[in-house]
Amino acid sequence: MEKVDFSAGHYLVQREVLDEVRLDEVAQKGTWTTKPTLSERVKESLRCSVPRLKHTVQSWVPVLSWLPHYSFRENAIGDLISGCSVGIMHLPQGMAYALLASLRPVYGLYTSLFPVLVYFIFGTSRHISVGTFAVLSIMIGGVTERLAPDGDFITNGTNGTGDVNIDARDEYRVQIACSLTILAGIFQVLLGVVRFGFVVNYLSEPLVRGYTTGSACHVCVSQLHYLFGVSPARFTGPLSLIYLLVDICRLLPETKVPELVVSLVALSVLIVVKEINACYRQKLPLPIPIELIVVIVATIITYFCGLRSKYSINVVGEIPSGLKAPRTPDVTLFSNVIGDAFAVAIVGYAINISLGKTFALKHGYKVDSNQELVALGLSNTVGSFFQCYSVTSSLSRSLVQESTGGKTQVAGVISSVIVLITILKIGALFEDLPKAVLSTIVFVNLKGMFKQFMDVPMLWKTNKVDLLVWLVTFMSTILLNLDLGLAVSVGFSMLTVIFRTQLPRYSILGHVSGTDLYLDIDTYKEAKEIPGIKIFRSSTTIYYTNAEVYLEALQEKSGIDIGELLMAKKKREAKLKCKEKKEKKKAEKEKKKQKKAVSLKESEVNGVNVSAELKEERSLSLTETSTNSLSKGQVNWAYQHDTTMSDSDSDTGYHGDDSITQVSDVHSGKEKGPACGSGTHSIVLDISTTSFVDTVAAKTLKNIFRDFGEIGLDIYLAGCQACVVEQLETAGFFSESIPKSRLFVTVHDAVLHILHKLGCTDIALDVSCTTQM
Repeated sequence: MEKVDFSAGHYLVQREVLDEVRLDEVAQKGTWTTKPTLSERVKESLRCSVPRLKHTVQSWVPVLSWLPHYSFRENAIGDLISGCSVGIMHLPQGMAYALLASLRPVYGLYTSLFPVLVYFIFGTSRHISVGTFAVLSIMIGGVTERLAPDGDFITNGTNGTGDVNIDARDEYRVQIACSLTILAGIFQVLLGVVRFGFVVNYLSEPLVRGYTTGSACHVCVSQLHYLFGVSPARFTGPLSLIYLLVDICRLLPETKVPELVVSLVALSVLIVVKEINACYRQKLPLPIPIELIVVIVATIITYFCGLRSKYSINVVGEIPSGLKAPRTPDVTLFSNVIGDAFAVAIVGYAINISLGKTFALKHGYKVDSNQELVALGLSNTVGSFFQCYSVTSSLSRSLVQESTGGKTQVAGVISSVIVLITILKIGALFEDLPKAVLSTIVFVNLKGMFKQFMDVPMLWKTNKVDLLVWLVTFMSTILLNLDLGLAVSVGFSMLTVIFRTQLPRYSILGHVSGTDLYLDIDTYKEAKEIPGIKIFRSSTTIYYTNAEVYLEALQEKSGIDIGELLMAKKKREAKLKCKEKKEKKKAEKEKKKQKKAVSLKESEVNGVNVSAELKEERSLSLTETSTNSLSKGQVNWAYQHDTTMSDSDSDTGYHGDDSITQVSDVHSGKEKGPACGSGTHSIVLDISTTSFVDTVAAKTLKNIFRDFGEIGLDIYLAGCQACVVEQLETAGFFSESIPKSRLFVTVHDAVLHILHKLGCTDIALDVSCTTQM
């Protein structure tokens, strides 16, 4: 029965105390199952129909589900404007990010074309712009420079002297990039097919943001030599970023002033106009394409002013017109790039799905995480045949695509058309574009990533463990490079999860008067312990990694050292056994004496002459024996309770002292009621926070029932979830010694049951079956 008074903010609940057995009866727990059997699932998977086939095809090729219903009236204008804006951004970013991958700029244009078309067919996000991205480009560049360093392509010289065969070097680097890309795509497709999209959940937001911030530092340092016009040495492996930065600083006196001037001018213009775009975002119909404008103006000035010949400014160079024929990547390189490919696959997918879900949540549609893996994997796999390297979504381009009115993936197709026109017709016009200008474009686009440094003060205030993950990820990425840094970061993030479950908060709960609330006595002043009852709770699930810690915390918090108490009990039992043996021996001696006396008496009856003195002596001996027996009060130990332990009990390894005397006496069975306030007699384990139990946890709980029961303490469980009860049943937890009646719905039910069982009248506890909240 429940009465609710919303105006007063109170309610009354009156019900019986419910243990697990009674709960099953009252709530009518069902034994049926709605899960299909294995044979039914097999039949269902093999069943084929037109609607089922249509649904399967549309789930694997999403474009078939939305393109036939495309509304030109609602979406065409927005997609056209958005596609043109993003296509214009693809041109400078594609060429700039190709330099990060240590490839020629034209390969960045290829990468902005083919993978975008593949994602249009298989992708599920309507707003993200797939293509080149700084972080993946620098990861690819690290691999290409490691496997194809300049030193391997030196001609016309020995001992490191001579010229570098740039054409051969660049050709081999393209092969490396394509092999890595197809392998990363295969990983992504396989993970998507086996529905492994949840793998990205292990990359927490602090980890991803710390990693991208560290990657931005790598990108920034790798572009410094273009700004200053110097040629530092190539470094790979751990601390390569530090070595590169030191080498650039060493070469600063050799800075080419013309290139520095070009860089500073382009950087200033880009920063100013981008700030204008940000400030007047709501008023401008579409952002000013300053990147494309800077590229065009810089190319024109360089060409007509002859900056390349006069000042030796480093330019993009030859950009071939037209598309290259598809070519199979070199599979012999797979063994050299397999680890890097997996890192690229995971990082690319993590960035892609995080952006996709952000826009999906904003615009009210769903992004399939597994299909996104397949779409991104196919984009990489198909693109690798056309000399493209790994792609993912770009934050800057995605924001432009969404803010300029893009509604569907059609905007991506339009942007690809612009890139295609550039490759076929006007790509050669950018041959005189200074590489320093492309570097400034990279710098400006890193602004959003460098803003992530503001996460540090925010995480300091909110969650220091996440701050530690962010800092460790950032430092490992900086010091150990992108591939090894990612592995260390994921490992450390997993360790924080393990430590959190191994070191939870354990607390003793107290009752809040007038309610059925039980709160931590160390946190709440009004929470008072109930005399004789210890209520223990862990803040996390009990399983194999923290089961032993749980038992230790229980003993520490309750103040009951089960090992010492069990050892004390064993010592007392040993003393009792020893005393029993002595009494037994003495009884046997007395029996022999009595038997001898009877024998002598029988001899007298048969006419045997016994002297009076001997009779007197025998009589005196019998009298003394009788007197000693009466005065000593001999105990018949055969009627005492059996104190021997079972084999399993004797193997517990616990030790103790005599401090259990009071508790044992209280629970000897005769004075249970009156003694409930004299010491701890019951322990309630609140396991409402436990979501599952394994065999180790079940065994630990079973040992707690057994060992505490040995010293006369009653153990109860409270707040056990239905799935946990089923797992305990499967593990064989329940028995005659641990019945289901020891499980209660709430801590309050367990407390009321204990007080009623003990018949305590000397405890002023403001609780009953009717509780006012």
